[in-house]
Amino acid sequence: MTHPTLLVIAHGSRDPRHAATVHALTERVRAERPGLRVETAFLEFNAPSVPRVLERLAAGGADEVVALPLLLTRAFHAKTDIPSFLREARARLPRLHVRQADVLGPSPLLNAALGRRLREAGVGPGDLPRTGLVLASAGSSDPEAIAVIAEIARELRHTGWCAVRPAFASALLPRTEDAVRALRAEGVDRVAVAPYVIAPGRLPDRIVAGAEAAGADVLADVLGPAPEMARLLLDRYDETRVTVGASLSA
Repeated sequence: MTHPTLLVIAHGSRDPRHAATVHALTERVRAERPGLRVETAFLEFNAPSVPRVLERLAAGGADEVVALPLLLTRAFHAKTDIPSFLREARARLPRLHVRQADVLGPSPLLNAALGRRLREAGVGPGDLPRTGLVLASAGSSDPEAIAVIAEIARELRHTGWCAVRPAFASALLPRTEDAVRALRAEGVDRVAVAPYVIAPGRLPDRIVAGAEAAGADVLADVLGPAPEMARLLLDRYDETRVTVGASLSA
């Protein structure tokens, strides 16, 4: 029995670091599960597009695909763009069974990836009681997505940090620099900024610029191809694959 193809759908960016990071992550997924066919598509800016990859898969004889949004929250792209692409594909390619997996967040594995990046940037367990954390996301106008970021910040506050503030690179406030300065004004000794983003690009660069402008003590890297990220992609794939199997056998 063949397993469904995993199609990872990333946002895309004019910044070449974005696609390179996405491909590094999908390579790690392949290494974690040899034999699984993993394809990558982009919503914009980069090739190949989602329709192009689905057409190629269908032409090559694939019959089942798990389409996994490489997104951290359920906002516009997960709710509108990707479902639209997949509906069109199902109409054009009726023999190709395509199911959309859930977005990546929230997940304990994402929190673990954040922790890894912060440790790599120099934050040790003993630093947390005197360190404030800025959880810096890309931002969204979707209330559900913003609520998820706020909840993650609340959860992280209970893991030892002296304070945790969410920040956003677009759509709403506060910006990263504002959150860093607010923590300083509260008397926090040390401030770390953790980008809650998967790959570099225009909005992540705003996070970096804000952290540097406000003098953050620690700036973690993007989540990228962290081992926890690869495991999370496979978890989402497996959850959807079980649903696909149950549906096809019903």
